[in-house]
Amino acid sequence: MIWNSFSLALISIGRNLLRSTLTMLGVIIGVAAVVTMVNLGRGATESVKAQISSMGSNLLFVRPGQMRGPGARVNADPFELSDARAIVHEVPSVLAAAPTTAKGMVVVYGSRNWTTSVTGTTNDYFKIRDMSVTGGRIFSEAEQDGGKLSCVIGETVRRELFGSADPIGERIRLGTLACDVVGLLAPKGQTTMGSDADDTVIIPIRAFFRRIAGSSDVSSIQVQAKVGVPTSRVKSDLEAMLRDRRRIRPGQDDNFSVMDMQEIVQVMTGTTQVLTSLLGAVAAVSLLVGGIGIMNIMLVSVTERTREIGIRQAIGAFESDVLLQFLVEAAVLSSLGGLIGLVLALIACIGISALIDLPFLFDPLLALGAFLFSAAVGIIFGYLPARKAAKLDPIEALRRE
Repeated sequence: MIWNSFSLALISIGRNLLRSTLTMLGVIIGVAAVVTMVNLGRGATESVKAQISSMGSNLLFVRPGQMRGPGARVNADPFELSDARAIVHEVPSVLAAAPTTAKGMVVVYGSRNWTTSVTGTTNDYFKIRDMSVTGGRIFSEAEQDGGKLSCVIGETVRRELFGSADPIGERIRLGTLACDVVGLLAPKGQTTMGSDADDTVIIPIRAFFRRIAGSSDVSSIQVQAKVGVPTSRVKSDLEAMLRDRRRIRPGQDDNFSVMDMQEIVQVMTGTTQVLTSLLGAVAAVSLLVGGIGIMNIMLVSVTERTREIGIRQAIGAFESDVLLQFLVEAAVLSSLGGLIGLVLALIACIGISALIDLPFLFDPLLALGAFLFSAAVGIIFGYLPARKAAKLDPIEALRRE
């Protein structure tokens, strides 16, 4: 019986192919939109996680002052190099700590110049941030302790100043200061915030103090936790140690902040997941619109096929037979629309992921769920026309022209 109803449904759809295609359009758009939006959202979430992880594993940022709302920071006394050393020696859960300070400067080589960020730090910075050099080396002990102006540059700076040439051993100018290039960083691409991680020049922090800043103020300390130690525990240990070191009495607010990268990951991935859910919900409205379209067309089909229904009933068809026929027809319409929508979603996910450089993720369970939902939409919205067809009086139906 079901197979006969399925065959009749395909015949009816083929008889009015253009109308059937237009009827399926709402379901096609709905399924394609939902699956595409959700899969792209999952790709964006994974991309955010990967970009944050590329900054370094088990990473925490320690800065003077406290945040007071978006973009507002209460300033406090800056850190010193001794604070970074104390963190390593006094907090057992810490593997390494790198004091950093930075300034935007114009770097010059020959007739070329480029505005970039110059960061003063120690060799621990490279380990904490998972940075490696593709050419040359990082700083020697003499360069770190003696204040000699040598630098490690990022790929963007190399490209802008040297083109395709090897920069190792060359001398560039940071403003008016000569600096020997001793290392070239491996490319890392964009950060989570959209900035270029390769647009940087790194120099020893003591040289930065003496030659550029004119002071020994440390703007932040980047801390790496030991493997297997939760960053939440490291954060509480850091806060306790720094409160004692900065002589903050019980009851007083901290004059520093400790930012855990794991917390940032959770916040940012949570945000992308919420946005993905909202976009998916908006796109799902198209499925409801498609269901209404199916109901309207099926009601028209009942009116057009009244005499046919009357003949079927006159030769022995039961109400349940007529009801099943129209329900199957509505379900076939929505299911075909769902399949076409899935194919379009797959093509869209591949194309958009490649275009905007996102990981390609296609969830089979999501695809199956969207298909089953589209079939359910056809059955739900097709029930009213099917019931109307089943309840037709055979005699009145046969009188209809």
